[in-house]
Formats: sequence, C-alpha cells, structure tokens
Amino acid sequence: MLPKAELKKWFHKLLTHTSVFALSLPTHLTVDMESWLNLFLIISAFFWECRGDRVIQPKGVETATEGGQITLTCHYETDDPSPYLFWYKQGANDYPKYMLMRFNFGTGDNATEFKERFHANLDANSKSVPLTIQRLQLSDSAVYYCALRPTVT
Repeated sequence: MLPKAELKKWFHKLLTHTSVFALSLPTHLTVDMESWLNLFLIISAFFWECRGDRVIQPKGVETATEGGQITLTCHYETDDPSPYLFWYKQGANDYPKYMLMRFNFGTGDNATEFKERFHANLDANSKSVPLTIQRLQLSDSAVYYCALRPTVT
C-alpha cells in the first residue's frame, strides 16, 4: 500500500493532467477493475457533457470610414443542428445591448434601433454569422460581441 502522501500526489496527477488515462497505476497499488471502470465512466461522461459550444471572433480593432460599411466576423462551433446566434453592442461605459438574433431555419430578429443599418445572415455551411453595418456613424464605435444560444436577451 502507498503512503498517504504518495497516494495523494498520484491522485493529484491523475486529476490535473490532460492525458488522464496515460498514467499508469503504481504496481503496489491494488484497485479492483469495477472501481476503475466506474471512475473511467464518470470522467468520460463529465468530459462528454462539458465539450462546450463556442464562438470565435478575431481580436483587435477594426477601422472604417464614417458613411462607409464594415463587416465583423463571427464563427461558431456547436453540435446543435439548429443554432441561434446573437450580436450585442457595448458602447463606452455602457452594458452590452441586444442587437439581433439569427437561426438557420428562419430570418431571426433585430432590435428596433438596429433594424435599418445592421444586417447578418447565419451561414450553416461555413458556421458563421457575419455582421454588416452600413452607413457608419461615429456612434457605431463600440465593442461588438457574438454569442451562441443559450444566452440571456
């Protein structure tokens, strides 16, 4: 049997390394197969459930000319066959404001103040929902966030 401190170190390694199942059991530590299988199933279920959906937006500042047009990129990763994508705008010293929502089986919805110059189409093939802003105004200067359902609107 391993001393308590060594056993603690071994379990810490087991839980903190990404290659959890690449670790070998110490030869003098006996574990019955049923317990090991149960642990494997629990950890597998945890990782399967926590795979996570995500959106990918380029980092950095986009610049454009007043009166012009700009397109902001948003790619997403999900196993959901019917994803909902959202765009939010956050001005200086303000909270994020809902702009619009798109889904792959319809057009979606735009908040009232974003109906005229703000357009987005969800492209399920490229898994993207680019946001185009037309007739740019100084008040369009902000941080724009793309989000994938579930989210609070």
